[in-house]
Amino acid sequence: MSLYVDIEKKLGDFNLKAKFDTDGGVMGLLGASGCGKSYTLKCIAGIEKPDRGKIILNGEVLFDSERKIDLKPQQRGVGYLFQNYALFPNMTVKQNILCGLFKEKDKSLKKQELNRVAAMLQLEDLLNHRPHQLSGGQAQRVAMARILVNKPRVLLLDEPFSALDGHLREQIQMQMKILLKDIGYDVIMVTHSRDEAYHLCDRIAVMNEGEIVVCKETKALFAEPEYVHAARLTGCKNIVAAQRIGENEVFVPEWGIKLKTSSPVEKDISAIGIRAHYFNVKAAENQYQVEYTGEMEEPFEWILRFRYKNQPKESKDIWWRMAKDKRLQRFPDTIGVNPKNILLLKNLS
Repeated sequence: MSLYVDIEKKLGDFNLKAKFDTDGGVMGLLGASGCGKSYTLKCIAGIEKPDRGKIILNGEVLFDSERKIDLKPQQRGVGYLFQNYALFPNMTVKQNILCGLFKEKDKSLKKQELNRVAAMLQLEDLLNHRPHQLSGGQAQRVAMARILVNKPRVLLLDEPFSALDGHLREQIQMQMKILLKDIGYDVIMVTHSRDEAYHLCDRIAVMNEGEIVVCKETKALFAEPEYVHAARLTGCKNIVAAQRIGENEVFVPEWGIKLKTSSPVEKDISAIGIRAHYFNVKAAENQYQVEYTGEMEEPFEWILRFRYKNQPKESKDIWWRMAKDKRLQRFPDTIGVNPKNILLLKNLS
């Protein structure tokens, strides 16, 4: 799949300026609520109309403001999975799925396609059930079947796990990951969860206030988020202003320390981030005296809080995460961090 999106839309005081392209696999749009993720999906699907721009899918123009092209949703070959799945409560699973083929008159073809998607999504035993008899994961698969029966060119998933209870999400995510791999569809998925994005997406575009901040392969984004906003969304707990003082060195005023970096410090770097798992008492560099300030226990980890010896009182504590079986009997006098684990970050202009 090749999808090119470059659109703008003014909604009161909010300006959407979404620009990205994909070349197959699962693409995630990651961002906080209200940043324009879902609206971008609706523009791709043709549910909403941008003020200007282009949307091109596999070489076909779906929208072009200059050329006055705006294909109807049913002409775009796009499958849209809504947050609440939008199943018809008075219909059976079979009837819900066949709604996706309401224009098809050939009954034998309808039956063939129904059987195909039911087998693909393991729904054969549920065809006579109604939505209230389904689990969250089953309802999601029925909604997906209703989309796939039309053989769309791309799937748009809008917060696909938001309607599920917390304890079901990881299980359903695993099922979805296997499903998407098996059926081979290309996907654009909206989420505000870094875990969902990491588990399911090959590439991630980070959105902030209507704009794409950075777009990278998933592991590359978590390793080098580039921007403060992207670092926060990918779960970095320790982000602080920093000043370049050398090609591979920064000064952190809020902590009162200097840190060596493995990557060159560019002039536009204004902050650094250190993920809470990256602190290490055995690190050969960036070792400084620290003092313990508190802790919080989680089911399988400890969050230990500390401060550097020269850290100003008004500054925030630093988070250090570790597995329970890795906790030291005594809190260390010094803690270090490998230069390669210093995230060099820019602020949004």
